[in-house]
Amino acid sequence: MSGAAARSFSATIGLSISSLFLLTAALLPQAVGQEPATGQSAVELPAAFVYVLNSPSNSRVEINAFRAASDGKLSIVPGSPFSTEMAYGASMALNQKFLFATSGIDIYSFRIKNDGELQAANSVNAQNFNLDSCGGPQALFLDRTGSSLYDLDYYSDCANNAYQIFFPENLTGQLSYEGVTTTSTPIFEVPLSFSGNNEYAYGASCYHWLQEIFGFKRSSDGNLTDLNITPAMPISKPDQLYCPNLAAADPANHVAVPMQALNSFTLQPVGFGAIATYTADTAGNLTTASTYSNMPRVSVGTVTSISMSPAGNLLAVGGTNGLQVFHFNGAEPVTAYGGLLTTDEVDQISWDTQNHLYAISQPAGLLFVFRITPTSHNRIAGSPYAIANPNRIAILPR
Repeated sequence: MSGAAARSFSATIGLSISSLFLLTAALLPQAVGQEPATGQSAVELPAAFVYVLNSPSNSRVEINAFRAASDGKLSIVPGSPFSTEMAYGASMALNQKFLFATSGIDIYSFRIKNDGELQAANSVNAQNFNLDSCGGPQALFLDRTGSSLYDLDYYSDCANNAYQIFFPENLTGQLSYEGVTTTSTPIFEVPLSFSGNNEYAYGASCYHWLQEIFGFKRSSDGNLTDLNITPAMPISKPDQLYCPNLAAADPANHVAVPMQALNSFTLQPVGFGAIATYTADTAGNLTTASTYSNMPRVSVGTVTSISMSPAGNLLAVGGTNGLQVFHFNGAEPVTAYGGLLTTDEVDQISWDTQNHLYAISQPAGLLFVFRITPTSHNRIAGSPYAIANPNRIAILPR
């Protein structure tokens, strides 16, 4: 894999593991502001279950599981943290019934019980479907329905990436291999984000300074067909160009793409990043009216994560300098919504369906919880919580 692709996914590439996850009780994470409660009222339905993959030591990788109340406060799921024999750097994703995790070779399925507890279910060796033995899963993600699991895979010639497709069996979580994208390239170095109708999926990267926004058409069986699109970049200032990275689609037909301005001659970053907005037509083609004059700056430094709220009206952006939220206005330019919510590095962010935004900071060892609406935002009492070396987060709205 190229150096650029490796850097983009240094937090998601795992090593091989020797056995299935072992579910055991271990030490509870210590909260910075307030330790999560050990239980909640049995009659109160959670807003979400929150899963954080982390490594408290070089020899331990585990999953901390929390129950988020309607006010955003966290309590610990019984049995959490769940110990594993996975090497650090793994990835995970979930649907309503199963959590999926990969070590870089295998993909494991874990049943999510009604109380949020995880139970080992099945596994598949994803590397067996590669063209050579040096590849493996880098990042997992699902379509909007949760019916197809996708694996951004270090796939062929020890240099190129592709997207593998798996179908999770509804009762057992067993993954059946459905195929792989016909194109493999180092340009594919990010997870995809699906349009509101689940028909198209988009990503963006700047591998070796190549400005790439790419897309796929998703068929009813989950397979992906390359759209072969070349969307225009936003108009930049003279002697500059924009370097795109990551994409987040709203529930309609719009896509947000972070942009970093570069000097056209030195290819070095210039100033702050920005957010471009694209509109998809009925064939999946993307167009934009974004320019350097109408895109507000992003103050998070190098962008590491981007997440669209379920309603599509708020966009969260995480980076090396913190976390920021914008009003997302469809085809119109995004608008600023206050300053940084934290100045700690933020490595991954995700929403539930009750206006809660969750963020992890690997260097700081913290899990943040915020309540964000279009008119107000605040940090939840007790947040942030201390978790050693958090690597990935997955949210299951209830």
